Amino acid sequence: MPIKYIPYVPNTVEGQAVLDNISRTQRVLRYRDNEKVISKIMRGMPYYEVEKQEQVGEESENLVIRGECLSACAYLKEQGIKVDLVYIDPPFASGADYAKKVHIRRNPKLAEKIRKAEEELEIDGLKAFEETMYGDIWQKEDYLNWMYENLMAIKTIMSESASIYVHLDSKVGHYVKILLDEVFGENCFKNNIVWCYFGFKRRTTKKFPQKHDDIFYYVKEDDDYVWNLQTRPHSQEYIDRFKTDEKGRKYRDDVNPTGGGSRIIYLDESDGDIIESFWNDIPPVNPVANERQDYATQKPEALLKRIISASSNEEMTVVDFFGGSGVTAKVANDLGRKFIHVDVGINSIQTTRDRLVEAGASFQILEIKDGVSLFRNPQQTMDKLAKLIPGLQQKVPGVGKFWFGALQDSKLGTVPVYVPNLIDGSEKVLDIPAVNRIINEELQKLEINAQKAIIYYVDIDDRKELEKFIKDNNATQTTIELRDLKEILHAIVVEDDVETKTTKIKEGFEVEIIKFVSDRLNQKINDFNEKGNLQAINKGKKFSPITISEEGLELIEYLSLDCENADGDWASSSEIKIDKLGYISVNGQKTKDFWDGKISADKKPLRLKIRNISGDETIIGIN
Repeated sequence: MPIKYIPYVPNTVEGQAVLDNISRTQRVLRYRDNEKVISKIMRGMPYYEVEKQEQVGEESENLVIRGECLSACAYLKEQGIKVDLVYIDPPFASGADYAKKVHIRRNPKLAEKIRKAEEELEIDGLKAFEETMYGDIWQKEDYLNWMYENLMAIKTIMSESASIYVHLDSKVGHYVKILLDEVFGENCFKNNIVWCYFGFKRRTTKKFPQKHDDIFYYVKEDDDYVWNLQTRPHSQEYIDRFKTDEKGRKYRDDVNPTGGGSRIIYLDESDGDIIESFWNDIPPVNPVANERQDYATQKPEALLKRIISASSNEEMTVVDFFGGSGVTAKVANDLGRKFIHVDVGINSIQTTRDRLVEAGASFQILEIKDGVSLFRNPQQTMDKLAKLIPGLQQKVPGVGKFWFGALQDSKLGTVPVYVPNLIDGSEKVLDIPAVNRIINEELQKLEINAQKAIIYYVDIDDRKELEKFIKDNNATQTTIELRDLKEILHAIVVEDDVETKTTKIKEGFEVEIIKFVSDRLNQKINDFNEKGNLQAINKGKKFSPITISEEGLELIEYLSLDCENADGDWASSSEIKIDKLGYISVNGQKTKDFWDGKISADKKPLRLKIRNISGDETIIGIN
């Protein structure tokens, strides 16, 4: 349960249209569960305990937070932290899953075999090595309610001179634009920026290829916000329009198109071509560019540089609540701003951490302890839950999509099972509006005669009150059983096995990794080989399977030694990052060396952290 609830802003609901009646236009937008959103906003943002995981570099105000937007905003407000610029690139309600490709680290002895295997397999075969980063599968109503609550929370921690940029696409942008008008006010809308990016133009079915995103730019206060004019160098075509006077200065006569004569404009008095709201000069991240993180939906640094430069000044605080690959934090640091990176996925936190270490940034890593031990990210956790609930079957006839699945009981028959969708943080707390929907809507939609239904929860508002509500309001013959999902969630994360040897050397201490075993990764490699072999047989080709050495060092992407603390906050005294080509970075500095299976430190190490190529981290003590 949350420690407490933090109010959003005074009178958040009173006088405002919460996805119900847009009073300015008298248009009605009625979405399911409106009353649930209103109830939750009136209750406040859930504030959970926050645990410091690591201090990187010197003490600073920069933060990397693993948690959801809502609970991160509650923490920031409780700490009295105000932010000056918000950029968010939330899920687009696109109905797609986004994945990160997992690369086996290229042991020189295996590099050629892995390269050939990748050449022979079709792209579908390679998907077995992808890890889902997040699932962007939403009902429109659920998505808009979720976005509204997040926007209300974000507004709460924005300074009076702050701005917000919301990055979306044409499928859902116009709906969110209405929400932004309601949360921030139509008068605080400044631009609909069109980021028109180029790329390979593929043939589409009876429509033009989609090659742009929309970025909605709003400010907190219409008469007081940060704005720095952005320009680009003049084009040669523009420069060629100028004449040269007797002093060698380039000039032109600027004729007023509405009348009133003309004036002389000198080229050297112009800062450049003023950037307008149509941005077609920023390409997407090049797959071979140095900034590429192999992270789904990664945005280019140039895009964030323009936004951060325009709407913040040095030492101001920039935040991204759906931080992904960490581009916002990295660019903010490069430009002398303070940064806050928030994301619920562990891969995002790891990618951002390593990226910021390479950039020489100082920051804290915090984790919001909301009672959920997530397996990398919510989508992967939901996938694993289907296997962890004993006897659970999914897509059972007569049980709709609302239910996670069903159990088959010899006496009771089919028992529907509800599990809160961890992708949508608003479902974590089981309260009266949620229970009301279950007993008065979803139970009655069942095409089976259910004698019992099981309702899992992460947090519960008031169990006694809910049980009384169910007793008083359940008009069906179905018995409701409430169960705590946390008991299952804590069993999800399984650590890898590590065998090490520590040696005293002239420069300090050296830890050698003797053996590394990851049962989960070994299973994925076996699945990959089986699928690849089947494809090869069907095509009459020879398949060369990927094999891992007995030592298993190819499955490691990162190591860190802590010579300061035997437990608690992590202090990285020495670290090695191994890229997908096998080259290593030592303490954030890239090299052209291959990893030799060892890591050293000046002082005696107390514990070792190892991250496998999928992002699972294991910490062991060193004697």
